[in-house]
Amino acid sequence: MEWGIGLRRVERESFIKGFLLFFISMSILIFALFFIYYQKELQDLDKELISKMSLCSFTLNCKEFGVDFVPKSRDVLTFHLYKNKKEIYSLYPIKNVDFFLKIYMNIEDYNISLSNIKGDLFIYLIITLIAVFILSIIFSLYSLSPLREALVLTREFVKDILHDVNTPMSTIRLNLSLLKHEVGENKKILRIEKALEKLVLLQDNLKYYLLNHKMDIDTINLKELCFERVEMIERNYPDIKYYIDIPSNIIIQKNRDAFIRILDNIIDNAFKYNKRGGKVFIYYKNGALNIEDTGVGIRDASRVFDRFYKESSGGMGIGLDIVKKLSEELNIKIRVDSSVGIGTTITLKF
Repeated sequence: MEWGIGLRRVERESFIKGFLLFFISMSILIFALFFIYYQKELQDLDKELISKMSLCSFTLNCKEFGVDFVPKSRDVLTFHLYKNKKEIYSLYPIKNVDFFLKIYMNIEDYNISLSNIKGDLFIYLIITLIAVFILSIIFSLYSLSPLREALVLTREFVKDILHDVNTPMSTIRLNLSLLKHEVGENKKILRIEKALEKLVLLQDNLKYYLLNHKMDIDTINLKELCFERVEMIERNYPDIKYYIDIPSNIIIQKNRDAFIRILDNIIDNAFKYNKRGGKVFIYYKNGALNIEDTGVGIRDASRVFDRFYKESSGGMGIGLDIVKKLSEELNIKIRVDSSVGIGTTITLKF
């Protein structure tokens, strides 16, 4: 993905985490403050009602309240606001009379007042959350700036390194070809070729890992591409046999370069971690490409796609992480089945 088109994966993750952390924490604080404010408004409403009822008990001129009399009781508090399912009321003593003066309000009228308070608070809450949402975006983008600058520097540095590496690698390849012409094939030259192919694969992985670009859709003949990639890799492993069983009419619509990176990493691992005299089977079945080997197997298949995870001293542990990310970009479902000492099968479901 080009830099100007959108945020890269690491930026998106940092932005989302920063945004959620700020927005959720601020939202929790705001909800707590609004709840406290609502309780205060509720208390103020009750205080206002009890004051009006007290005034009404003296004048009895109160249109919003009803007036009644109830028998006196020792357990009842006067000048106190009571609430039940039907009404809100307060009781007041009357001298030399065995009755309390009851000033009351229908619960429906009380609920209307509560609804007005809740409605106003809800509007204020929405406005506040919108403001926090905007501030969270600004905060996340601002905190992302140092990371973006670091990524730009890393991007340019790696781009320069990869470009400069091309010259010595081309020189090595040319001189290796001249050396083979002069002295012929031997084990030392073969080792150098293997090391050079690994450097090329590592270089390609780094390009896609750090300098990934927008992916165009290409029409790919699956059988032809698999033969092409296997022939590029198998010459470094002369003792490994390979078998390809893919119908010639299987056509897929994927980005060619990205899909090549996926195949190269998986196929190279199938050869690299195989047994001496082992086999690699590449076949198409039930809408999926299967790459099966008779190699050493994987001890913890659940971690095989984790970045920098590896079960041997070779490699950097980023190959299958790249495979996983590119598979997600290309909408390919990938599954690993492996048994230690028996082999591994990686399935790519299109």
